[in-house]
Amino acid sequence: MDDIDRTIINHLQQGFPICPSPYRQVAETLAISEADLIERLKQLLEQGILSRFGPMYHAEQMGGALTLAALKVPEPRFDEVTEIVNSFPEVAHNYARSHALNMWFVLATEQPEQVQNVIQAIEQQTGLPVYNMPKIQEYYVGLQLDV
Repeated sequence: MDDIDRTIINHLQQGFPICPSPYRQVAETLAISEADLIERLKQLLEQGILSRFGPMYHAEQMGGALTLAALKVPEPRFDEVTEIVNSFPEVAHNYARSHALNMWFVLATEQPEQVQNVIQAIEQQTGLPVYNMPKIQEYYVGLQLDV
């Protein structure tokens, strides 16, 4: 990852334009070509530097559901369980924590009743109990992680 990649990541965390040519507009702002921007995003995704590039939807406002969930994964199985959890399209993001519950992930489903179905499927495939922690109240925190 070079300085241009860092600039792209930092810039796109602030939003993506809704217009007929959004990649061109971003590229012009960054003083690079549209083709270069698209190629760099593909490379960042392929290299795993970015896990996804796309819109964030508010599932609940669209009739769906969100929940925070956690697992207590034995360290020797961490990579295996990560692959299983990440194979579910409902997993919005997944991260390791230094805690007894060492894997935390967010589930986003199209319908509220799907949350429990996905949790049960993860439990069945991993053999581990999933701790479901649905939100009680929502807070908005603007967050930008400069790279």
